[in-house]
Amino acid sequence: MSCSTPPSAHLVVVDFEDISDASKDLTAELERAFGGHLSSSSSSDAASPLGIIAIRNIPNFVEAKNAFLPMAHALAHLSPEYHKALEDPTSFYNAGWSHGKEKLGDEPDFAKASYYFNPLTDVPGTQDEREKYPASYPCNKWPNEDDLPQLKDFKQSAQKLGKIMHQTVAHVAKHIDAMAAKKVVGYRKDLLFDAMKHTEKAKGRLLYYYPIDKDQAATTQAKEDNWIGWHNDSGFLTSLAGDLFLDDETGQPLSSDQIDPEAGLYVTNRSGESIHVKIPDDCMAVQIGECVQILTGGVVVATPHCVRGPRAGFGASDVKVARISCPCFIDSKPSFPLTLPEVCTSENACQAGIGRDKVPLLEERWVENGMTFGSFLQKSFEKYYDWSS
Repeated sequence: MSCSTPPSAHLVVVDFEDISDASKDLTAELERAFGGHLSSSSSSDAASPLGIIAIRNIPNFVEAKNAFLPMAHALAHLSPEYHKALEDPTSFYNAGWSHGKEKLGDEPDFAKASYYFNPLTDVPGTQDEREKYPASYPCNKWPNEDDLPQLKDFKQSAQKLGKIMHQTVAHVAKHIDAMAAKKVVGYRKDLLFDAMKHTEKAKGRLLYYYPIDKDQAATTQAKEDNWIGWHNDSGFLTSLAGDLFLDDETGQPLSSDQIDPEAGLYVTNRSGESIHVKIPDDCMAVQIGECVQILTGGVVVATPHCVRGPRAGFGASDVKVARISCPCFIDSKPSFPLTLPEVCTSENACQAGIGRDKVPLLEERWVENGMTFGSFLQKSFEKYYDWSS
C-alpha cells in the first residue's frame, strides 16, 4: 500500500523559540497539527491534521540523539543471558529489556525489542506508590557499562536525551492548555502543563526493529503495520526522536537510496487516512495520547500510529535493514484523575477518537469519569499485552 501523500507533506513544524514562549499564540499551528472534533480548522481545502507536531532548533537535541540512538545496535546484540538479566517482569517489562513480551495483534511481538528507562529519576515515586503502581513507577535497570565498553556513557546519554524531550513536551503542554481553554468553558488553567512539568513518570523507550527476513517480507509487504501494529499511546504526550535505519550486521547507518521510501512511521490523520510521516532529522516530534483526549474532551485526540518495515526486494539483497527509534512517554503521576471538562460528556471524548477500527476502544478502558491514570494504564496493558506468556 502506498502512502496517501508524500511523506511529511502536511507535517506542522514549529521553532523551539516559539514553543518555549508561553506568551506566543500557537493555536493555529496546534489546530493544523492536532485538531480534533471541536477544531475550527477543518475547511475543505485544509490538510487533515496528522496528530503530530515537529519542533526544530531544540538546544542540544540533535547532538544528544546522535550520541544515544546508535547504542541500540550494541544493546540489541548482547547475549540472551545478558538480556535476561536486564528484564523486569514485576513491572510488566516496563523497565529494562523487553523482547517478545508485547502483544499488539494475535501473537507475541518478536519483530522489535525495547529498552525502557526513566530519564528523570532512578527511583520514582514513594515506596507505597511503587508497590501500588508497579507498571507506572518501576526502578531503572541500567546495563553494567564496566562490563560493556561498547555501551560507555549509555546511562548518561539516555538521561540527557530524555530530559531534553521531557522539557520540550512541557512547553508543548502549555500551548495545548491555552488552546483547550479557548474551546472548552471552564478548562482548568495549566492543567496539562502542571502535570507534565512536575511529573516523575517519564518512560524512554529505545527501540530496535530487527530485520524482516525475505519470506516474512513477501507475506506481509501488503501490511503497513508489519514492524509494529496499529495502536494509540495510552498516556499523555509522546515525544519522538525520529529514526535511524542501519545495517543490522555492521551497525552502520544506511544511505537514503538503501532505505525503502515506504518504510517507517505511519499515522491515521483526522480524515481516517493512513499517512507516512518522516520526522526531519533535526526535529523532535510530539504526538497525543488518550489521556489528553479525555482531559480536553476531544479538543485534541489520540494519534493512531504504526511502523512499516521494508518491502521485499527493495535495496541491496545482502543488507539486513534494521531501525532504531526512541520515543519518550511523558505522563502524570498514576493517582492523577482522568476527568472530563464539566461541559463535556464521555461521548465527546470517546467518539472523537480516530481509527476506532484499528485500536481498542477508549470507552472499554476509561470506564469512569475521574478514573485514575494508573488504573486506566493497567486496563490498557490488559488490552494490548498478553502477560500469560
